[in-house]
Amino acid sequence: MILVTGASGYIGSHLVKRLTQIDKPIRAMVRRRSQAEKEGRLAGLSIEWVEADVSKSETLAVALDGVDVVIHTVAIAIEKGRHSYEEVNFVGTKNLVDACIAKGVKRFINLSQLGADAELPYRFLASKGRAQDYVATSGLQWTAFRPSVVWGPEDEFANTFARLVPLSPLIYPIVDKDARFQPIWVEDLVTAMVKSIDDAATIGEQYELGGPEVLTLEEIERRTLKAIGARRLFVPIPRPILRLIVALMEILLPNPPVTRSLLELLAVDNVPAQNEIQRFVDEPLAFTPENTSGYMRQFRLSQTLAQFFGK
Repeated sequence: MILVTGASGYIGSHLVKRLTQIDKPIRAMVRRRSQAEKEGRLAGLSIEWVEADVSKSETLAVALDGVDVVIHTVAIAIEKGRHSYEEVNFVGTKNLVDACIAKGVKRFINLSQLGADAELPYRFLASKGRAQDYVATSGLQWTAFRPSVVWGPEDEFANTFARLVPLSPLIYPIVDKDARFQPIWVEDLVTAMVKSIDDAATIGEQYELGGPEVLTLEEIERRTLKAIGARRLFVPIPRPILRLIVALMEILLPNPPVTRSLLELLAVDNVPAQNEIQRFVDEPLAFTPENTSGYMRQFRLSQTLAQFFGK
């Protein structure tokens, strides 16, 4: 039995779908099944559901009954309410690792983050770094994946740029023209994770993964708008002004598209030092307008506002 945490999330749902396609027995771990079923990402799949919360250690033992492999995808990029980076990304991972040790589950695959480092001053990357450090010293048969930004249907990166288009009818802000990324397609990341399950050579290894191209954030923005057929005049926004705008969004919007914590991450190069995607995928898919236009769409102003105001 394979337990997938965060099974109804963006990457978790793609992972669950792939595993069911190859007839792996799956237990989908979610915080609230009713909410997950309402979202519909796992609709129609032959899976076993379990409700548990990584931040509540007492809920994890039942979720791990009869489990042979854990694939851990739970993390937050934006803090909301009581859900902090420290609580979810680090303590949540620690709770799960401890529960695996207690239940005798040995195989543990961790979805980490490119650039994650416990010593960094950026709280998101530090929390992910601390989590992976704990995994690496656990004694479990672990494998870790550290992807660059992940793109695909329902992603929270390129689709954020598309969602902002209705708010910028004439001009479009260039957030940071020099920040670099190596976007990886969600299905290529899933392929790597699935292949690692039964590959003993991956135990004790961390893999930095990216797509076939290094792109600046400006290039990603331009390709996103091209994919949805939107034409705008691109205007660079100085960082001090951008920080002020983001700070105001945090105050005014229940679900801001970006936060100051995420904005800080633009200072960290999001390009693998050694891209190891081709160990798992022969021809990784590039982030191009041709490859994204099939799922990316123009958002109406009402949809954008509903998302940001949590309606």
